[in-house]
Amino acid sequence: MDPLPTPTGQRLQQQGTLFKEFRFNQGPTGHFSGHSTAITGQYNLADINLKQRPAYPTLFEYYRKHNSPSVTALNAWWVSNALGPYPALNFSNYEGYGADYGANFIQPASIISLPGYNSLGNPKNFSTTELDKVKSLRQFMDNNFSSNYTPGDAGITNTEAESVQIEAFIKQSFDNAVAGQYDNPWGVGFMSGDMFNVFFAEEIIKQFKPELTVVNMQDVDVCHANFTSYCNNIRKADYALAHLWQTIQSTPGMANDTILIAVPEHGRNENPNTIVDAYGKYALDHTSDEVSRQIFCLVVGPSDKVIQNQVVSTVTGESIDTVPTIAKILGFNNDIPGGMLSGTSLDQAFV
Repeated sequence: MDPLPTPTGQRLQQQGTLFKEFRFNQGPTGHFSGHSTAITGQYNLADINLKQRPAYPTLFEYYRKHNSPSVTALNAWWVSNALGPYPALNFSNYEGYGADYGANFIQPASIISLPGYNSLGNPKNFSTTELDKVKSLRQFMDNNFSSNYTPGDAGITNTEAESVQIEAFIKQSFDNAVAGQYDNPWGVGFMSGDMFNVFFAEEIIKQFKPELTVVNMQDVDVCHANFTSYCNNIRKADYALAHLWQTIQSTPGMANDTILIAVPEHGRNENPNTIVDAYGKYALDHTSDEVSRQIFCLVVGPSDKVIQNQVVSTVTGESIDTVPTIAKILGFNNDIPGGMLSGTSLDQAFV
């Protein structure tokens, strides 16, 4: 295993409240289903179409629509460690909400990568057939830049001034990557995808100080075939979460005024499948058995807001409770229309 520095000071669990017996109570225990539930506060009980946006508003939309008019997309970010269907979670198709109230989405590994830079610096020699395809794709993309869109069709919009800020941030990120500053920014050797994703979220936090940021970690999804790698990646995810909290506490405007909530999308089956890794450990799937619905929720924050070093060992809370909890923390819970959220705030965690 790659060595990681030994944590110092208080553990995260001591800096807040841990709900040990949290639940993902309904719906398929799939990755997108779990993400969708955590971000919308609604279980999806039907088969999920991964090509469609959520049927209910996301946390980002509630935040931007029911908060001060001064709240912009710069204050709401969705940072994902995978593409696939996840970009669809920054806003929904729900009438009256949608793209106008969504979050800025970014998937760092897809835009900031040294292989990408190598491709730019060492262009491929295309065959005639390949070149024709590239020209066709380029023409298609160019035509879309001159197209007219009705509001919401083009996705999230930022003001001109905000767009300039984001463009400058991304350009600086490219420059930093080329200069090698992203090779090992934490000084831990190999940076997993989760570590890099959290690191980039930290850069967003330091640059924009957003009031609402959602970050995911996907590297633990190797347990289907390799239990040992699963354990190793959980260890790295734990380290990344602690590093994120440390960055928050060292960022002016965020320190001592931020609450962090960590919750898995779902659990793992009680019984293993038939795949054995190199260390003789059987792999685990997640097929909606009772154990795969057992998760946890950690709420960390300042001692004047969050009860410190508290462990709730009884079955308390479920996935749909995170959205109303965040809404109450940020003060817009009473502005959300009745019946939109079926969960309740995790008040037991707060002073």
